Amino acid sequence: MSLLSTFINGLTTSGVQSLSTAAIAGLTTSNFASLSTSVISSLTTTQVASLSTAELAVLTTSQLSAMSTSEIAALTTSQVVSLTTVSVNSLSTASVAALTTSQVAALTTNELNALGTTNINSLSTAQVAALTTSQVAKLTTSNISSLSTSQVSVLTTNQVSALTTAELNALGTTNLSSLTTSQVIALTTSQLHALTTANVASLSTSQAAVLTTAQVVALTTAELNALGTSNISSL
Repeated sequence: MSLLSTFINGLTTSGVQSLSTAAIAGLTTSNFASLSTSVISSLTTTQVASLSTAELAVLTTSQLSAMSTSEIAALTTSQVVSLTTVSVNSLSTASVAALTTSQVAALTTNELNALGTTNINSLSTAQVAALTTSQVAKLTTSNISSLSTSQVSVLTTNQVSALTTAELNALGTTNLSSLTTSQVIALTTSQLHALTTANVASLSTSQAAVLTTAQVVALTTAELNALGTSNISSL
């Protein structure tokens, strides 16, 4: 540990907060990585927003965990992108909840998946709706299957269309049966063609009734039979 980082670590909260943003942003990565969790938790939101992407890249899991929700929310989108997947994986549900929709949309696909099933399941409906189609298309099947029905219900039609066939099937019967009619109409013929018979069987009559001619034609004979008599009569 350098003399500089030792000096900063010895400062009181007010002492840390008196440091200029230039001084904080100008720390070498080795000095920044040596800062104590108490120093990190003492930073003002302005100081946090001034941190370089290089500093964020060496942020330890302990340091990130020490950040308050206000500090987390103060991170710029560029800073969020520079976080390592290991750091992202260490975020608590409270920290994830503090992420703005802009921050969520800025996450790389690796970072998003690194959040893990518990944090993915804790995303607010606003955060889920903010996901880009590229992010949605790259979610692992385990992360997709962790989504709740309320989260699935806010997926935009573009997000639904972006789901891979593996992701769509991973949603499971409960989530698929909760899709709105608009979301069902948004399903591509390729997506429908790849649905498991169990997932097809979970569709309600109102969902089956809005299937387009192209979507019905795309169904395999096994899928068509899985719809059942009630759903077939509603076509």
